[in-house]
Amino acid sequence: MSLKWLFPGVRPVDWTRVPKEVLAGVTLAAMNIPQVLGYTRIAGTPVVTGLYTLLLPLVAFAAFGSSRYLVVAADSATAAILAGGLAGMAPPGSERYVALAGLVALLSGALLLVARLLKLGFIADFLSQTVLVGFLTGVGFQVGIAVLGEMLGVRIQSRRTVGQLLEAIRDLPSVNLATLGLSAAVVVSILAFRRFAPVLPGPLLVVVGAIAASEMFDFAHHGILLVGAVAGGLPVPHLPDMSLEDAGKLMPVAGSCVVMIVAQSAATARAYAVRHEQVLDENADLLGLAAANAGAALTGTFVVDGSPTQTAMVERSGGRSQVAHLAAAGVVALVLLFFTHPLQFLPQCVLGAVVFTIAMGLIHLRALWDIRRESPGEFALALGTAATVVLVGVEEGIILAMTFSLLRIVHHSYRPHTAVMVKDAKGEWRGEPVVPGALSEPGVVIYRFGAPLFYANANRFSEEIRGLLGHGGGDPPWFIIDAGPITRLDYTAARYVNNLHSELARRNVKLAFAHVGSDLREDLDRHNLTDVIGRECLFDTLREAMAKIHGNH
Repeated sequence: MSLKWLFPGVRPVDWTRVPKEVLAGVTLAAMNIPQVLGYTRIAGTPVVTGLYTLLLPLVAFAAFGSSRYLVVAADSATAAILAGGLAGMAPPGSERYVALAGLVALLSGALLLVARLLKLGFIADFLSQTVLVGFLTGVGFQVGIAVLGEMLGVRIQSRRTVGQLLEAIRDLPSVNLATLGLSAAVVVSILAFRRFAPVLPGPLLVVVGAIAASEMFDFAHHGILLVGAVAGGLPVPHLPDMSLEDAGKLMPVAGSCVVMIVAQSAATARAYAVRHEQVLDENADLLGLAAANAGAALTGTFVVDGSPTQTAMVERSGGRSQVAHLAAAGVVALVLLFFTHPLQFLPQCVLGAVVFTIAMGLIHLRALWDIRRESPGEFALALGTAATVVLVGVEEGIILAMTFSLLRIVHHSYRPHTAVMVKDAKGEWRGEPVVPGALSEPGVVIYRFGAPLFYANANRFSEEIRGLLGHGGGDPPWFIIDAGPITRLDYTAARYVNNLHSELARRNVKLAFAHVGSDLREDLDRHNLTDVIGRECLFDTLREAMAKIHGNH
């Protein structure tokens, strides 16, 4: 049996880039280790479980997922959903709590597998580039504000972005100056590396330097909070303790996580696929996400998700395939086995500052400006998506992004471009505004409707045709519908066309269709419109229709 379908996000391997990919993986591990440790505080699980999200889940997604960029690991949004769902079921951090968290990951993996079998990856197609820009910009602001507490050395209680910002401003008088100075130094250093030495792994060097300085100068003595001790050793694969009763109670929690996973992962993978002109298989990504969450459950950690910040991190570090992610998993394994001791000296504010620089990279102000210049309406959609992510939440922002995208599709189909076709001086057909009495040539109206005909736009289609003819003068003997864009016709629209044909026949106007494609012909046959209109009035081209009218058979 061929295994060529495995590791699609790795193949084909560009061996000349492998050293860069490995270096990007090392950088990703260095950045992610402190970040996922922070996510365990949100999830309520032991610190070491954060490191476990960077082992088997990374490998599992690399084996089955399509995206070359998407990083699947711990994420703040799903960690928050998990903590809310498990509240009151077991003490946070307890053995029972960890087992329940693993069960949520297992159930999430099962639901994602069902989504793959149903081929629900098409959901990503309903996320336009406009709302993707808004989504990532909103995530950038949300994440940047979320780490302000760590960077300032103040305790933030709120889970909402606006509340976090207000608390940070309120507590400015009690800022720890040493923490603030270190945070500022980290941000400036990373930005300087990015500006003046982009080929160097700036974030990695900054983190290593911060750990060394923390141990050497005893940062904790100066009031700078450290990550603290981290247990070592690789996890032993095992199924979480579970019962049918627990599974029933946790299914809604898993369902909420899956909504977030599918939408956020699709949004992030699609954004980077578009940016790098990558061919993406969303259904393969669903299988990869299912495998990643199954791997999380087997290794005693919590649900994992496609992370926008971590994906941005590996891209900025030079990673261009899942080779970097596999390298990151290998680095984390080595850290768990041999190097957990130095992590205890990592200042929490350094973690916050690194994440802050990543968040800054997600804010696409130039892209927003381009959208505003070219399409003010779409600019409003992008801003609305970003504002929803910041003011309400990532999950709601994604749902709104998908809703906005769908509404734009419906709007374009409901109010498509229409025109009366006329010939210019060169004999080429061009569209003119649809106004009462407009003619394509004496005795002929050629009307173009720029969308498939369905229940929502059929009345508009009919009324516009009536408006063209209802100008008080004599009706033209021929009315031709340029049906090139009308690829389909549903039941309701067929009734409107039938009634329109009858009305035009009473007015001695011959109705014909040009540019009738195979799909439209099938719909016309199915709804008995071929016999009503007459096969002799259905033309493959406009040239054939005009030849018929002019008597050139």
